[in-house]
Amino acid sequence: MMFASNVEAQETTEVENYDQGFRLGIGINGGLPTDNDLYNWSLGGDVRLQYDLTKRTSLTLTTGFTNLFIDNDVKDLGFIPVKAGFKAFVWEDQFYVLGEIGGGIAVTNGYKQDTYLWAPGIGYAGKDIDISLRYEAYTEYDTDQIALRVAYGFKL
Repeated sequence: MMFASNVEAQETTEVENYDQGFRLGIGINGGLPTDNDLYNWSLGGDVRLQYDLTKRTSLTLTTGFTNLFIDNDVKDLGFIPVKAGFKAFVWEDQFYVLGEIGGGIAVTNGYKQDTYLWAPGIGYAGKDIDISLRYEAYTEYDTDQIALRVAYGFKL
């Protein structure tokens, strides 16, 4: 007697665990204020801590220093931004959208006016380089800005 049997192989797909973790980015920012009658340009530096929730989503915490350069007759305005945000990669795990909200603490030239701020942006993040463009809105500084950020990032 001969027995015939049909055997089918099943393909199993393993779910790849994503290594959640922290990244740190150190960046430089340059911008153009939207009220160019009073403010000429901006320059700053920042540090961004990023916690990867998944391969495509992250939480961010950003702080640093931003200086809004004003006409020669008026002292410049320098402030420390403190922002929390959410970053979502939308194309090829490299291009992202980012939304941040927080506050700016005035620290130079006798300015006492703090501000709330919010900043939507888009960007590109490679292994070590992060380049983004954002619109940053202030509630108290009579201007907003469009800023470019170039940063070096690494895993912690």
